[in-house]
Amino acid sequence: MNKISNFNFTDPIILEDDFVLLRPLQESDVENLLDISINEPETWKYSLVGADGEENLINYMQQAVKARENEKEFPFIVFDKKSQKYAGSTRFYDINLEFKTLQLGYTWYGSAFRGTGLNKHCKFLLLQFAFETLGLERVEFRADNNNERSIAAMKSIGCKVEGVLRSNMPTRENNLRRDSIVLSILKNEWFDEVKENLKRKLK
Repeated sequence: MNKISNFNFTDPIILEDDFVLLRPLQESDVENLLDISINEPETWKYSLVGADGEENLINYMQQAVKARENEKEFPFIVFDKKSQKYAGSTRFYDINLEFKTLQLGYTWYGSAFRGTGLNKHCKFLLLQFAFETLGLERVEFRADNNNERSIAAMKSIGCKVEGVLRSNMPTRENNLRRDSIVLSILKNEWFDEVKENLKRKLK
């Protein structure tokens, strides 16, 4: 089995188009996302690890950077070129280069950037990198099965629903566990239809 060799967790990967720029998340980015963290705590309603409030944001950043150093995840910060402001964060995780798969998630944006088309630009760049630069076979997405906005966003970029993992993981509310919906895009789907369909939706 051929393992992907053109990916290094220390690489300063930058993905960009005319509307958005994604670069590696750093601990010093706390200042860039603090306004969203303090003023929009509902952003992490469905997240196990929240970044609401300065203390939680600092912890979130430290965990993300450490995961990259441990070669488990690759977190990005998202910069909106139109407004010249930082919009949020996303990352590759559960990266298995031997199996040529990864998950794309931990995605959140401030309210001013939702519904603007920013997410589709981000997903296009990330999927293009995953399938065309890394040569992956599968990109997986997961969400709380109650998170209708996130599920709709994933379906709109071309993800196909595979099923629901029942009582898959805990939530931030101690006594509740969540069902996780699983979606994915395969390499042949990206090249056959998803890429062009998503490109047409970019604005």
